[in-house]
Amino acid sequence: MALSGFDIDAPRWDQRTFMGRLWHFFSITDFRTALVSDTRLDEAKMLVHSCRAGTVPPGTSKEQLYYAKKLYDSAFHPDTGDRMNLIGRMSFQVPGGMAITGFMLQFYRTVPAVVFWQWVNQSFNALVNYTNRNAASPITPKQIGVAYITATSTALATAVGLNLYTKKAPPLVARWVPFAAVAAANCVNIPMMRQQEILNGIAVTDENGNKLGHSRNAAIKGITQVVISRITMAAPGMIILPIVMERLERYRFMQRITFLHGPLQVMMVGVFLVFMVPAACSLFPQRCSMAVSKLEPELRDSIVSQYGDSIRYIYFNKGL
Repeated sequence: MALSGFDIDAPRWDQRTFMGRLWHFFSITDFRTALVSDTRLDEAKMLVHSCRAGTVPPGTSKEQLYYAKKLYDSAFHPDTGDRMNLIGRMSFQVPGGMAITGFMLQFYRTVPAVVFWQWVNQSFNALVNYTNRNAASPITPKQIGVAYITATSTALATAVGLNLYTKKAPPLVARWVPFAAVAAANCVNIPMMRQQEILNGIAVTDENGNKLGHSRNAAIKGITQVVISRITMAAPGMIILPIVMERLERYRFMQRITFLHGPLQVMMVGVFLVFMVPAACSLFPQRCSMAVSKLEPELRDSIVSQYGDSIRYIYFNKGL
């Protein structure tokens, strides 16, 4: 089968629909790709670049090309093409997130435990947010440090404050404190880590990828969608699992194996995340759009003066 004209960048699934995006993110957030060696990832990148150049190696099948693109999308940044650090990849969200979230849900009773696990979680989130930023807007080490400290402080203040406040509340309420802290921190961590996009705008293009300028309004829309996605990603496991554990711990057999409660919660969080990571990433299109009428006046006027009414929507990478 001739594959010289194969468009490897054409979405395998319709990205205009939630189900199409879900299948796409099931593919690129597959935690098994986190185990693939750097050598194999670089080979996949070379194959993707060869296909883009129209020089597919003889004997290459379409499935091999799809798999190479899966590895490429899972490990290389869409803006820079550079290989992302392992821990920051979305494909590492399941193993990394299940361990940290499971222990946050298990060790919520004492202030030192709350402080430690919230710090670990925010360190992990900061790396994920930096890795999946819109790389067209560079951020300085100082800004990264401020974002990290601010988000961590927010999470700790929320977690410790609520932990003390809920001492006399029903046990289940106390179990939900980690989620409240995670949600609050996400509302700070992501905008702070991507503050350059809000301050200077992100690159926006027309439907064909031609650059039109930079928009702060587009950045705010993209970052807001990412915040909603991240909170949605964590919500089911961190809200439903405490209810499950609260009921299970009433049984005598669970009271005899308290040392297994932590590992059990880690595994159950993993089950949630296997589905919730791709589902949350699929809530909004990766290639986000915005009506020209909703852009800043100066950018909107510039586009209208050059193109008239021929361009009604602009497009940009919202990040993950």
